[in-house]
Amino acid sequence: MNLTLKPCRRLGRRALGALSLGLGLALSLSPQASFAKGLVEFSPALLSRVEAKFGRGAVMRLNALKDLADNNQSATEMDKVKAVNDFFNQVPYYTDPVHWKMKDYWATPFEKLTTYGGDCEDYAIGKYFTLRELGVPDDRMRIMYVKALDWGEAHMVLTYFPQPRSIPLVLDNLKPQILPANQRKDLVPVYSFNADSLWLAKERGVGKRVGSSSKLGLWTDLQKRIDQ
Repeated sequence: MNLTLKPCRRLGRRALGALSLGLGLALSLSPQASFAKGLVEFSPALLSRVEAKFGRGAVMRLNALKDLADNNQSATEMDKVKAVNDFFNQVPYYTDPVHWKMKDYWATPFEKLTTYGGDCEDYAIGKYFTLRELGVPDDRMRIMYVKALDWGEAHMVLTYFPQPRSIPLVLDNLKPQILPANQRKDLVPVYSFNADSLWLAKERGVGKRVGSSSKLGLWTDLQKRIDQ
């Protein structure tokens, strides 16, 4: 299924310049790092490699992610949602052509934090996997592809359902305040997905399931990198 994103925007801090990255940096999650498998852990050897490649700030960001996971294991689900939304919204926005030298690239949370940047799908993906790490069930979350009417562009957010079939809350890098979807008139849903399923939007409702999220090539590639 050919469902691709156009560039998305972020209000607030703007990118100050291109990052000299290159995809060979891909310090993807290896046996030395565990994420979305019940525990956030980064080995000393991996952190040493990260510091050599990206600097001390990247190590501090990974440790901040670990602290976030450790300190919120017993928090209420809503407190977890707020903490994770605030955490990832601090990362600067960059387009994929600027940051990755690619038209479209979906970064893992590890890649987003070490390279310190990303676009709208990277915010949504980082929030999704971190909340999974904190025990929020998959069926409470969907990454949603929308049209941002204020910009006339495609955009991506994470939605969270406090209760089954309730109106979802929108976790967005455009607007830091977490609001119910029916209060985000600036967003028109197109499709949504999580680890297992893909839905086509039905107005602002739950939508119609149309199969596995494996139909999304960029999503499948992302999960392979995380599960390596």
